[in-house]
Amino acid sequence: MATTSTSEHTGYGPAGAEKMYHDSPDTEKSNTNGMNGIGRQMTHEEHQAAVAASKFGYGPLAHVNTTNSGRLPAFGGEFQPGLYKSVEGRKFANPAPLGLSAFALTTFVLSLINMRTRNVAEPNLVVGLAFGYGGLVQLLAGMWEMAVGNTFGATALSSYGGFWLSFAIILTPGGFSIEDIYVEEQSEAAYYDAFGYFLMGWFIFTTILVLVTLRSTVAFFTLFFTLDLAFLFLGIGYLQRTAEDSPNPPLLKTGGFFGLLAAFAAWYNALAGIADDSNSFFIVPVLHFPWSSKGKEMRKEKSERNKA
Repeated sequence: MATTSTSEHTGYGPAGAEKMYHDSPDTEKSNTNGMNGIGRQMTHEEHQAAVAASKFGYGPLAHVNTTNSGRLPAFGGEFQPGLYKSVEGRKFANPAPLGLSAFALTTFVLSLINMRTRNVAEPNLVVGLAFGYGGLVQLLAGMWEMAVGNTFGATALSSYGGFWLSFAIILTPGGFSIEDIYVEEQSEAAYYDAFGYFLMGWFIFTTILVLVTLRSTVAFFTLFFTLDLAFLFLGIGYLQRTAEDSPNPPLLKTGGFFGLLAAFAAWYNALAGIADDSNSFFIVPVLHFPWSSKGKEMRKEKSERNKA
């Protein structure tokens, strides 16, 4: 597997990026090729523009170490909700975009079905995606996150990989007969209740992850917040049914809508982790919260400039 680093994913090699930031304007150097490390002199105007852009979470200085702490700011493209150690010596590629993409595509398809798009109502097609991409591939990405030392990434990606695998097992036609056993031994209402409990459990778990992303970036928080709302509305939709004792269509469609937002947020964070100056004409902004470590650093720098 190819080796890479966080700063390579965000525009510049680690050594060149940190030197570029810390050196004086007359001697700043930019590693403008994230693949081979060949650089050129960065002009004072270019450096000033890069510093300004980094304050909004994009540009070549957006995700590099700008302090002496040796730690990098929160970044959804690395599936890191807080400060984390530099990954210059990491022997694995960044597994976060793979896990995010697997989650995004599977969630996208299921959410469209939950919204009854073009009158498609049966989720059978999702079984294949849930087993292969959203389940197995995302679970593997979670295990690789554990290998690179990312506890949050390992917990989240592995758990949602497990979610999709269990979801596929529940819906596998003629395989495990989970719904049929409920209907035969109890009632269809009992199956809906049990499935509602299943979804509400994932709502609780996702709420825990939402709390951990409150000091990260807007892009990262949005992913988990919209996913949390999707689980909530879907769970309520199965528990608070219609007069005919079937799942509540408006609530399921609302859950599908928030699931769709979560899918696009996951793709957005995946793009942030993939795009750098070696493969893209732009670096996507992730927008650090004002109360995050990066946000506090920005306010401190602004205060010092005003005093000067």
